[in-house]
Amino acid sequence: MSLYGMMSTGASGMNAQANRLSTVADNIANANTTAYKKASVQFSSLVLPSANGSYNSGAVSTDVRYAIAQSGNLEFTTSGSDLAIDGDGFFIVEDSAGIPFLTRAGSFKSDGQGNLVNAAGFTLLGYDYNSGVPAPVVNGFDGLVPVNISAGSLSAKASTTGIFSANLKSSSTAVAAADLPSTNSPTAEYTHKSSLVAYDNLGGEVLLDFYYTKTGADTWEVSVYDRAGATAGTSFPYASGPLATTTLTFDPTNEGQLAAASATDITFNVPGGASLNIDLSGMTQLNYAFTVDDADVNGNAPSAVENIVISKDGTIYAKQENGELKPLYRMALATVSSPDKLRPMAGNVFQQGVDSGVITTGFAGSGSFGQIVSNALESSNVDMAQELTDMIASQRSYTANSKVFQTGSDLMDVLVNLKR
Repeated sequence: MSLYGMMSTGASGMNAQANRLSTVADNIANANTTAYKKASVQFSSLVLPSANGSYNSGAVSTDVRYAIAQSGNLEFTTSGSDLAIDGDGFFIVEDSAGIPFLTRAGSFKSDGQGNLVNAAGFTLLGYDYNSGVPAPVVNGFDGLVPVNISAGSLSAKASTTGIFSANLKSSSTAVAAADLPSTNSPTAEYTHKSSLVAYDNLGGEVLLDFYYTKTGADTWEVSVYDRAGATAGTSFPYASGPLATTTLTFDPTNEGQLAAASATDITFNVPGGASLNIDLSGMTQLNYAFTVDDADVNGNAPSAVENIVISKDGTIYAKQENGELKPLYRMALATVSSPDKLRPMAGNVFQQGVDSGVITTGFAGSGSFGQIVSNALESSNVDMAQELTDMIASQRSYTANSKVFQTGSDLMDVLVNLKR
């Protein structure tokens, strides 16, 4: 037996326990850090070959591991921008230099520029709806941009599409051609009338008058006018002709549905706005009173953003004063095949490790990805009782290893004193 080897073994034991105590200290210090993942130390023995009955003491080595795949409990908050992931996946964030990282820490707040930034200063990334409905780039971070909620502070949208479906009374009397609404004559007659609200390019309301007039058996004329040009008290004549006119033809043998050759929509330019297409495919002609089944036109007047709403699938909406939800971004989540092998970095973020596997991205609620929970944060996965227990065990082991080292030192003194 080598006394030097004995002392070296004792020193390696103290070193290993010091590493274990370091992880315990870090875990206890971060017990209240959002989504912190605890570190632990695994021990393995280093054995030296022995021969001729002489034992050579080896040493102990340590391997630090992180419980990244282990989720912490969810704690609910009063902030809608506090986010947690219920299940697998990581938020994708970037630092001030634009370098992307993964994290589970979702304590996001809006900074001075309107970007959502977490407590460690990392900016949340997502796909912008300005280019249409987002699709994830599964093998990279291309297309991701900082989530900025100030971009939707005031919004107006011109009307472009709509729908109108109603029943036209089949027993109504036909109107002579000279008196149809499309003539814009003071003597114009109509069978049914309805109005829709549309929006111009600046978000101003435009009232549209729709006239449905029977012109013959199973045939109806549809004319659209701008209410702003109506004659007071009588409507006709309007200041200008109809915005559009079309003809609906019904098939009496098919429960009053539109005939195959009939028009199914009407398109016209909203005054001061965009081209508007109204879907009329749901119109019917039955011997029943004029009844509107469905009527809707898209677009909205200028409306300020009250707050943001984040759905389970990671879509970030701007909730406006008029109650409308406008999609701004959709968050992407990332994952790897071995999360515990990710490389931890300062700020409670992770980067791809040598053995972690390739990073893939997707949307919350799809595949293996968990769902986004708003008004919640993931707590640390540190078990305080376990850490205190490990601290006591490490302290005892460190003391015992120091005794081995001290005994070796004392024996060396004895050996040296033999010469005296």
